[in-house]
Amino acid sequence: MKRAAAILLLLIFLFNWFGYRLLSGYLQHRADTRLEAQLDRQQYNEASLLEIRIPLNMPYQNISSDFERYDGEIEFNGIHYKYVKRKVEKGELVLLCLPNEKRMRLQNARDEFFKLVNDLQQHDPNHSTPTATIKNPVTEYWEQQNNWQLEALVQQQHQYTGYAMFMPVSPLITTPAQPPEC
Repeated sequence: MKRAAAILLLLIFLFNWFGYRLLSGYLQHRADTRLEAQLDRQQYNEASLLEIRIPLNMPYQNISSDFERYDGEIEFNGIHYKYVKRKVEKGELVLLCLPNEKRMRLQNARDEFFKLVNDLQQHDPNHSTPTATIKNPVTEYWEQQNNWQLEALVQQQHQYTGYAMFMPVSPLITTPAQPPEC
């Protein structure tokens, strides 16, 4: 019985440590795959598309008059957008984007779960509670007074022994000579 409880607690600990990240990553990937499949089958509302125009400074641009299907995504002001179509027109890249609501909901759920698991509190301006500051002993600076005295080294007699190095003078060959034959 104790072994089963220990295994259960270990599994809960491992899930809280990094399992929810794997689960949320899998769910986001699955939602993105389903959204791309819907976009490929053109199962979306044309009225909800958002147009983004980006100026292009490229010579010899391929100007396209019709939109073509394009995959990609961008995040702007905390909202995820999925590219649906693109075209190049009058020196600008025109992108039609669709808000990715499922990804936003999954990301918000992941963040809320992280706050609940790690006991993080959000500051609410309407509700004011005093918060206690806890200092981390590992990162706190501990000042030590090191008053070292080097008097023993100063009073010690130093003896230096000098060694002279003599190198034999080698004859210098100033004229080039032909290498010996083997």
